[in-house]
Amino acid sequence: MTPFDLTRRLMAIPSISGNEGEVGSFLSAHLASAGYRVETQVVESGRSNVMAFAGDDPKVVFCTHIDTVPPFLPVHEDEACLYGRGACDTKGIIAAMLEAGDRLRRSGVKSFAYLFVVGEEVNGAGARAANSLKWKSEFVIVGEPTDNLMATAQKGTFNVNLKFEGRAAHSGYPEKGISAIEGLWSVLSDCQAADWGNDPVLGKGTFNIGVFSGGERANIVPAAAMASCMIRTVEPGTRIEEKLRQAVRDRAAMEIMSRNNPQVMHVVDGFKTTVVSFGSDVPYLGNLGKPLLMGPGSILLAHTADERISKRELLEGADLYERLAGRLLHGS
Repeated sequence: MTPFDLTRRLMAIPSISGNEGEVGSFLSAHLASAGYRVETQVVESGRSNVMAFAGDDPKVVFCTHIDTVPPFLPVHEDEACLYGRGACDTKGIIAAMLEAGDRLRRSGVKSFAYLFVVGEEVNGAGARAANSLKWKSEFVIVGEPTDNLMATAQKGTFNVNLKFEGRAAHSGYPEKGISAIEGLWSVLSDCQAADWGNDPVLGKGTFNIGVFSGGERANIVPAAAMASCMIRTVEPGTRIEEKLRQAVRDRAAMEIMSRNNPQVMHVVDGFKTTVVSFGSDVPYLGNLGKPLLMGPGSILLAHTADERISKRELLEGADLYERLAGRLLHGS
């Protein structure tokens, strides 16, 4: 099937993180029918990474994720674009990678493999599991929507939950209680005002309040409040934790959910470059080779209700993946 057909088929299969089984089975069958040697790596019950080999001992690994954020979106298209959940993040990228691989095989090149992982949108569980594979690969090309530019670096991430315990009271007598919402909001305001660093390449670190919840009813002083926050970091995680504790000052309970440091990628001459502020599986794949990060589509459209990928850009992505693999394998 064409790259457009494959993208449509992949998007039509819901694969929100935690429910990647069906799309993984489809990919396994598709790759096997195309003549690849296919294996799977169980990450947890019903969730497996999909691995496919053009030949033995791959030097280059094409890697991206098969899970998406919610909600599922209906698939449609017009003359210019394909629309639906995963269009650019990253089912269109899978199609571009497979098109590039088929071209490489037709030219006699077989020293590459595919690694399609689960859980990137949540905790990188698939990539963490794949990092234990005893492959001798030298390069791993990670696919994310970078507008077909090669990323030289990406910001790190620091995900933390903050919880404030107050004291409930009748809203007619607020002085008898302690508002957890007001208390937590004061903490969050200080966090937003903090200096999260400024790197000459990566730019400024940023603090985002992604989820906020608290209280029970309008006529009750809220006894508890919680916020889930993401810091896009330009400094090591240890330094970020120090700054966060200074901003919070023991006023709220901190639960660090995940962290990874900023990453510097391998770069090949002759490709246009960029720096990205989003995270990827790159921090978890170090044992598979030097990381490269590139793919068709715009990160500004990922996770949106209007997620889409340009058909022209998808085909350009296949061209770039083919050329990049050729450079990495043969230096030409």
